Amino acid sequence: MKKLIAIDLDGTLLSSNIEISEENVQAIQKAQEAGHVVMICSGRAPEDIKTVIAQTPLKCPVAGSNGTMVLADNKLLSQISIDKNNVKSVANILNEKKYPFKIYSSQGIFVASTWTERMLAFLEQNQEVSKGLTPKEYKFMTEQPKETDSIKIFDHIDDVLNKENIAIQKFFIPTISGKTELISTLKEIDGISITTSGPFNIEIMDTNGHKGNGIKVMAEYFNIPIENTVAIGDNFNDVPMLEVAGLSVAMGNADPSVKDIADVVTLTNNEHGVAHAIEKYVLTNN
Repeated sequence: MKKLIAIDLDGTLLSSNIEISEENVQAIQKAQEAGHVVMICSGRAPEDIKTVIAQTPLKCPVAGSNGTMVLADNKLLSQISIDKNNVKSVANILNEKKYPFKIYSSQGIFVASTWTERMLAFLEQNQEVSKGLTPKEYKFMTEQPKETDSIKIFDHIDDVLNKENIAIQKFFIPTISGKTELISTLKEIDGISITTSGPFNIEIMDTNGHKGNGIKVMAEYFNIPIENTVAIGDNFNDVPMLEVAGLSVAMGNADPSVKDIADVVTLTNNEHGVAHAIEKYVLTNN
């Protein structure tokens, strides 16, 4: 029976060292050779996902920016964007509170020219985060990104919104102090959903933009019944795809509430939990 396996990246397929183990690679290849479809469903932008996967021999369709952009066979199957008025409203709130943020779009990731200044202030206010960072991680987080094909720098939100044919899929906001208050303020905006991919951030999409949509679109494209899907994840932004999938698998390192809603729990991301899940719940039953 052909299955669709949707796998999250950070905290799931990637180890703590941000690497995909040989065990995980081999298990995915075995699943593909057995006729199953393996997709990557991540909060990362599609370009970023492809860069990570390109470091391995794997080839997989992707659902990026929390399932708001779904791509297979070099085709864009689905794109769910935030209403432009809502983009402006969110940006105004974040700017008023001086939060650092990134905007994921159909034309790359937009980073404010104030990123370094705001990140330094964020880390100063949240010592529990900065104390846990290595010098390399601190430099990576606070360094002003340079403009590339996929990274764009902007001064004002109108600079982004005025781009021709642009579609905004996601806001990514590092936050701890004031997080509850910020979420409460953002919830007053109709038409957006708020989630998190870790304890130190929040992510904003359109109400219909989530990983559950990503796995549904991919299952329909490959003509696989939704009951024949498997989702593997570790955090709150994975919950929509875990709820939709025929079999939901939480990582051993997953948030306890994510484990509670999953059908089964596998090993951690540092113990090749994805490979273990594929072997046990897909290949063994094949």
